[in-house]
Amino acid sequence: MESNFTRITHQKVFSDLTVSVVVPVYNSEESLNNLVRRVESALEGVTQGYEVILVNDGSKDGSWQVIQKLAQDTSQVRGINLMRNYGQHNALLAGIREARYEVVVTMDDDLQNPPEEILKLLEKLTQGYDVVFGKPDKEQHGFLRNLASQGTKFVLKNAMGAEVSRNVSAFRVFWTHLREAFDDYYGPFVSIDVLLTWGTTRFTAIGVRHDPRQQGTSSYNLHKLITHAFNMMTGFSVVPLQIASMIGFGFTLFGIGVLAYVLLRFLIQGSPVPGFPFLASIITIFSGAQLFALGIIGEYLARMYFRTMNKPAYVIRESIEGGGSLD
Repeated sequence: MESNFTRITHQKVFSDLTVSVVVPVYNSEESLNNLVRRVESALEGVTQGYEVILVNDGSKDGSWQVIQKLAQDTSQVRGINLMRNYGQHNALLAGIREARYEVVVTMDDDLQNPPEEILKLLEKLTQGYDVVFGKPDKEQHGFLRNLASQGTKFVLKNAMGAEVSRNVSAFRVFWTHLREAFDDYYGPFVSIDVLLTWGTTRFTAIGVRHDPRQQGTSSYNLHKLITHAFNMMTGFSVVPLQIASMIGFGFTLFGIGVLAYVLLRFLIQGSPVPGFPFLASIITIFSGAQLFALGIIGEYLARMYFRTMNKPAYVIRESIEGGGSLD
């Protein structure tokens, strides 16, 4: 627990700050009350003002009913109910665009990101940074999930072009005005971390506590992590196209080498290279490389097609203000 001395010090540092805490919610009705209570305990009296924006991302349980009750009982709580499940980053984008205060905090709904650690992130933010990530001191996931997370961060490094990408997490704070850099972004594929790089390069990360999940199981499985990584690669980076180009160049050199081998054999031995298997293997290799390159190009064309359809990142069904008023 935080000491009184530390809390008084934070109160002096953050007394002029206003904070919007954005939480994407999916099937978390059991943890929401505790989450809001702990955020209130962490920020009450330390910041000039705060709000908690709970974005219901198509939950199948009673999460929206719990959010409505919290908004009715607590003036600082606001609820946003999306039309369906759009994904964590899409829900975050909806909440970030609705934030009213000067600093945005994003965190998960499962209390693995301890609300008490928000002050540590805010303190780092006031030292001249624009974005601060809360790097878990110790991941509380299984081996495959941790491996997939590391792979996603490697992909993110190429998309972001920043070394701090190795330390990205859902627990982050940043200045709200950074959202102006992606005000006009409405594509269906969203990565908040990449969008933030459109507005700044002043990133850093700091170690924070990472608690075990208290209720339920994570919906962010291995398949979703791989899909998210692939969407980032083809949606915010040209690395796949560069890979396809390098493969094409490599096989061109390989083809020149095969041609030289065939000509030398003919000149030296007076006979061509015999055998159907040799020819079939060469055709198969080159055909595979061509199909791979076409597939990569197709993924980019598909994203351009979705953009031309103006497919939205999210649609809000309804929202509720603190005190119970509906929008």
